[in-house]
Amino acid sequence: MLFSLKGRTAIVTGAGSRRGIGRSIVLALAGQGANVVVCDLDPDGAKETAAAAAALGVKTEAYKCNVVNEQEIKEVVGKTLEKFGKIDILVNNAGITQPVKVLSMSEADWDRIVDVNLKGTFLFSKAVLPAMLEKGYGRIVNMSSVSAKRGGGVFGGAHYSAAKSGILAFGKALSREVAPNGITINAVAPGLVATDIRGGLEDEETQVKMTADIPCRRMATPEEVAAAVCFLASDEAGYITGEEIDVNGGSHMD
Repeated sequence: MLFSLKGRTAIVTGAGSRRGIGRSIVLALAGQGANVVVCDLDPDGAKETAAAAAALGVKTEAYKCNVVNEQEIKEVVGKTLEKFGKIDILVNNAGITQPVKVLSMSEADWDRIVDVNLKGTFLFSKAVLPAMLEKGYGRIVNMSSVSAKRGGGVFGGAHYSAAKSGILAFGKALSREVAPNGITINAVAPGLVATDIRGGLEDEETQVKMTADIPCRRMATPEEVAAAVCFLASDEAGYITGEEIDVNGGSHMD
């Protein structure tokens, strides 16, 4: 099977939402044979996602975890190593957004968005790297956004664009550090996706208006984003590092 992940162990953050990219990523990885650890602030949501993945015939665990709490992250990593003996894949998917202009943005707004999106990516990556370095293998896939590349204009403020752009730069720098050790660091940059991150999925008429400037004339599905993640998490992507895959329907091309 192309892009088989059988026998691999993956951690996916922010995967508790029933209609989110994280859940689709978990199911896609599990569908390719990976055992998956599901992390989310919502423990019930994480358990539901893990149960859905387990139904595909893989081993799963679910943990409540705040990605800006280093101690909680270390506990998740420790439990994962205790149960599975290794960590092959990390998907830093946890993220939040906020549609606010700079003049209306508080310092607390800035800190919250940057912490969850960028600091969380740093903390979780740092936590799994020792185990990956020991094995001489690893795949870290970070979730960025089209907003990082086009300066917003989609959904979310300048703090969101800054955080998602920082994720790209962080991944490129980290990839230079760990590529000699068989570890790749890449990102997926989605455009508008049919999820609840914006506070709920818009009605059909609103979606038509929101996608009028997108060449594909629609939002992405979470499954389409998850497919890109699966590729970057595979052995076949072993010579790709410090890069990002745009999944935006042509709304930004470079």
